[in-house]
Amino acid sequence: MKNFIFENPTKIIFGRGQISQAGKEVARFGRKVLLVYGLESIKKNGIYDQVISSLQEAGLKIVEFPGVKSNPMLAHALKGIALARETQVDVVMAVGGGSVIDTAKTIAAGVQADHDVWDFFTYKKPVLGALPVLTVLTLAASASEMNPAAVMTREEGMQKFSFRSPHIQPRVSILDPTALFSLSAAYSAYSAVDAISHLLESYFNNEETDSPFQDRLAEGLIRTIMESTEIILQEPANYNARANMMWATTWAFNGLPAAGLGRVTLPVHMIEHSISAIYDIAHGAGLALVLPGWMRYTFEKNVRKLAWLAREIFRSEGSDENAAAEGIGKMKDWFASIGCSTSLTDAGIPENDIDKIAENAFVLAQTWQLPDYTRDVIAEVLRHCR
Repeated sequence: MKNFIFENPTKIIFGRGQISQAGKEVARFGRKVLLVYGLESIKKNGIYDQVISSLQEAGLKIVEFPGVKSNPMLAHALKGIALARETQVDVVMAVGGGSVIDTAKTIAAGVQADHDVWDFFTYKKPVLGALPVLTVLTLAASASEMNPAAVMTREEGMQKFSFRSPHIQPRVSILDPTALFSLSAAYSAYSAVDAISHLLESYFNNEETDSPFQDRLAEGLIRTIMESTEIILQEPANYNARANMMWATTWAFNGLPAAGLGRVTLPVHMIEHSISAIYDIAHGAGLALVLPGWMRYTFEKNVRKLAWLAREIFRSEGSDENAAAEGIGKMKDWFASIGCSTSLTDAGIPENDIDKIAENAFVLAQTWQLPDYTRDVIAEVLRHCR
């Protein structure tokens, strides 16, 4: 096990009815709050009314900033930064999933920056401070509610980049599983793929050759996510399944599964970022296209670990080569069984676009310092995703 420091200061308030705590928690950090949310879903399912009521009961002044879309755009975040400065808010509260939370984090950091906020995403400038960020989670997938990262797409060049800083780590996140009851079957499935991909990135792409604790933690979380998803697709309002899903996806990418593994890289996410930036598909949907193909691409390098995963998750048998191949096929079949497209062709992405995707992804590979992922290598991975 490699040396590591694990610190996660986010306060989690978990359970049915806990959205009522929002006002009290926000009030600990300020009196005027920028409320960041998406389109109409939280107004239809009643979460908006719960949040507003709690904030008003706490005597807070509310500045609303709606309109965040899936694959959040930098231009919209810039409007939020301008509004936060103009209204001099003290706190930023995100009510939504990863896209909304990442927008809130970008706004919180951007308010205090005297430079182009995109410099955070290209690592030209460090984050020196940010407004406090709190969240009410309505889509469990990205773990942005309990990690110090944010992802944003810049319209110029369709670049989907990320940045990390302890300053944007949410101070408090409220996780009420009933907020997921109205989530569509498609986004419930995409959430599962996203969280599983988080776990498998650190599972395969690290510097430690002997990691039984982290491996078994990841395998247990993957099995929980898969079992919960299968129940959810049959019973969308099953509280325990939604609760297990909500908590497991949070832990999938909050730092613990990767602790002790040394440097962890995210090549599957790097490639997918270009797909969702160019084609504006859901992040989880894009990961379902890339992950099985990347597993096939890396077969020879990771055959032992692929076989281990297949035996633990799918009870595969036989030689490492046979078990690994079967495991990849069963993972792809499971993605398909929950309603995800599992190839570029199925998603309507033409083979002729592979070079375009690879060129876009190569820019991020350089930013993330992934020297093994040249344009040609990325294109080869994508050909395994056809």
